[in-house]
Amino acid sequence: MDPRERKYSNGEITVYWKPRECIHSSVCYMNLLEVFNPRKRPWVNMSGASTRKIIDVVNQCPTEALTWKWNDEEKNKTVTEADTNHIKFKRPHDFEKKEEDSILEVEQDEPLKIRVMKNGPYIVEGSYVLTRADGSEINMMGMSSFCRCGNSNSMPFCDGNHRKTGFKE
Repeated sequence: MDPRERKYSNGEITVYWKPRECIHSSVCYMNLLEVFNPRKRPWVNMSGASTRKIIDVVNQCPTEALTWKWNDEEKNKTVTEADTNHIKFKRPHDFEKKEEDSILEVEQDEPLKIRVMKNGPYIVEGSYVLTRADGSEINMMGMSSFCRCGNSNSMPFCDGNHRKTGFKE
């Protein structure tokens, strides 16, 4: 286990946070600031909302940097897919390669959705291929956060440095 990983409990559930997986999409704090507030320490306040609300927001985490589990092991045995309706972030090996043209094919059901977060990153939802300056490609599906401030240590992805540098736009 990564020493930076954290867990937070309200007695009913435990929420796990894996910072290495976090792309700072802002879904958690935009939807439930009473629980997920990056300006406070600790940044997760499990008494800020009902268990059901916390579960609903954690299930929206695009990379599963936030996950949850019932503290009662018997309840975990009856958890359904509807209870853990995560948006999956797919890695390159999740896409199929067409042999005849050696191009990675991504099925595009819907157009990309791009939002600009106030004083924060671009949020891109959908499936697409990201081509880096060196020509390497990353196949993306789900939700991604892209840096607008130019201060990310994980370019082109947002790592939250816009908050530290006071980026406003």
